[in-house]
Amino acid sequence: MSHLKIGESKVIESRESQDGTMIRRRRVSLDGKHRFTTYERIERPGMLVRKRSGAREAFDRDKLMRAVRNSVGKYFNSDLDVQTVVDSVEERIYDVGKDEVPSSLIGETILEVLADTNEMAYVRFASVFKEFKSLDDLERSIKEQRERMKNKAAKKE
Repeated sequence: MSHLKIGESKVIESRESQDGTMIRRRRVSLDGKHRFTTYERIERPGMLVRKRSGAREAFDRDKLMRAVRNSVGKYFNSDLDVQTVVDSVEERIYDVGKDEVPSSLIGETILEVLADTNEMAYVRFASVFKEFKSLDDLERSIKEQRERMKNKAAKKE
């Protein structure tokens, strides 16, 4: 099937994602033997990420997805949940409106999204991103997260 090309298939179903950022297309080869799925996403303008070392590289959504999946993916019920986190992070990063962002901003944004989504994933990611050296660092992070959740609940009331 690796030799199959999009032009050698036809769309049998199209569905827009709930947030409207992606289209999922079910396809079938023209001979009817192979079915597969493709995804269309809006291509955003290029953005550079400035690493701690000073090096610059192009923002890579797939790299972000792998990083989130590898670091905290086990705390989510499905890959779709991880994708939702990545979608939110990507949207917030592009909303900054700059051609270049520091990698630390991406890490902080991941923390913000996880703080609202999954407490355990937040603590796990924070332990690596903030380079916890002791249990005191972990306790401080948990306390900050509980305070954040308390403030969020108070705002809803």
